[in-house]
Amino acid sequence: MTDSSRDLAGTMLQAAFIGALAAGCFWILRPFLLPMIWATAIVVATWPIMLFLQTHLGGRRGLAVTVMTLVLLLVLLVPLGFAIAAIAQNADRIVAWSKSLGTVSIPPPPDWVVRLPLIGLTLAGQWQQVAGLGTGGLSARLAPYASTIVAWFVAQVGNVGLMLVQFLLTVVVAAVLYSRGETAAGGVRQFARRLAGAPADGVLHLAGQAVRAVALGVVVTALVQALLGGIGLAICGVPFVVVLIAVMLILGIAQLGPAFVLIPAIIWLYWKGDTTWGTVLVVWSLVVLSLDNFLRPILIKRGADLPLLLIFTGVIGGLIAFGIIGLFIGPVLLAVGYTLLVAWVTEPDAEAIPSDTGAKRRSEERP
Repeated sequence: MTDSSRDLAGTMLQAAFIGALAAGCFWILRPFLLPMIWATAIVVATWPIMLFLQTHLGGRRGLAVTVMTLVLLLVLLVPLGFAIAAIAQNADRIVAWSKSLGTVSIPPPPDWVVRLPLIGLTLAGQWQQVAGLGTGGLSARLAPYASTIVAWFVAQVGNVGLMLVQFLLTVVVAAVLYSRGETAAGGVRQFARRLAGAPADGVLHLAGQAVRAVALGVVVTALVQALLGGIGLAICGVPFVVVLIAVMLILGIAQLGPAFVLIPAIIWLYWKGDTTWGTVLVVWSLVVLSLDNFLRPILIKRGADLPLLLIFTGVIGGLIAFGIIGLFIGPVLLAVGYTLLVAWVTEPDAEAIPSDTGAKRRSEERP
């Protein structure tokens, strides 16, 4: 009885020590967790590209890693440089626009607003109500929102430095993973096998598929929509195109879509009286917005042989739960959980989960 109590006390002390050690390591690594997660997602999603470059560069891993690292740096520096240049070139217009807000007045609604189906009368009524406030009433209504927007903008500007540091850390970690990818994957596989045994290979394979599916389906679709939307805005004469492209890209990744930029641009063109270009932008916007219906499903199915609803649920739920990084965490967690649940329901034996090689063989044998 004494030996049993002594063993129990020793086990509890060991568990407490291991828990304290894990908590301490987590606390030390906490500032680096987000860059490490981002770097892992980027490397997993772009690993085939890196191998392609390595093959066409004479098998030199170092040169391929250098190219991939420079591309990641350009992803940050090029949009940031364009945004800064656009703001600098239009600084006078921005200042004049901000000063004119205090004297802005809304004219009565044009006739075409009333003729809009279903919402015309309601929209015209609301428009007329706002126009009736006059300059002073409208300024009083906008003042609280303006102060909130200014406070938010100042807070975001203060976070730019931290964001740049995290991105640079992400690039550094990604470069290390590119150069030692096989070693890192072997360590993760060995750790997973210690936890789950042989089925861990299949789970890790599905996790990688989920990351690539999100990178292909969500990010590529958002990029294509942002670029096409920017082309339409530039052709129709809408200002600040570079900034609007960046906003559309962020909205597309956040699963909100470019409509929040394109629709106000259409309204602005009609407001100016450019009905021809407004109509052109309406048609172009319908084409851009329709890409969600066929391009994203095709890309997601190319990235992973998983239910489309599961990927979408993981993307949106992960975004709400974890922020922007949840775009990758959510689908991975749901893919792993879904696979384990299906294997447990269909075959009680845990060995039923296919290994990495078995999963690849099945996918190759399918017609």
